[in-house]
Amino acid sequence: MATINSATSGNTSQKITPFLWFDGKVEEAVNFYTSVFEDSEIVSLNRLPAETPGSNGKIMMSTIRLNGLEFILLDGGPMFKFTEAVSFFVHCETQEEVDRLWYSLTTDGGEESQCGWLKDKYGLSWQIIPNALGQLMGDPNRVKAGNVVKAMLQMKKIDIAGLKAAYDQA
Repeated sequence: MATINSATSGNTSQKITPFLWFDGKVEEAVNFYTSVFEDSEIVSLNRLPAETPGSNGKIMMSTIRLNGLEFILLDGGPMFKFTEAVSFFVHCETQEEVDRLWYSLTTDGGEESQCGWLKDKYGLSWQIIPNALGQLMGDPNRVKAGNVVKAMLQMKKIDIAGLKAAYDQA
């Protein structure tokens, strides 16, 4: 579960911060993302003043930290949408981690794509990739590496055992 830090942003060593534009769902997104990623926290929540008509204490902007990386989320309205042109690549150590993140991010309106890519329920694109994929694809034996690429191209969620089976065929 996420914790809330009263600081506005504590990570001064992070020079570039992803800034994500949402349409009225910042609070929901903050709670969702900090529940999906194990090492996460809510760094700050900036609510509209209670006297703002129709605000009901709505969050205008929030900073969250997911696995050590800060993100700023803004309730900017309906003008802009996420596209696949930008995605977040998540390095995974195990199949269990791949499975947990894949199911968490595709549940409740997310969308599976090919080769480890998905869109979450907000339309934000993620790549949930086991480290084994890069290791097997980088093998100097180009036949083995090619078999891994062919197997990956047939997958939505990456399956490490399937990659290893393809690798071992050569």
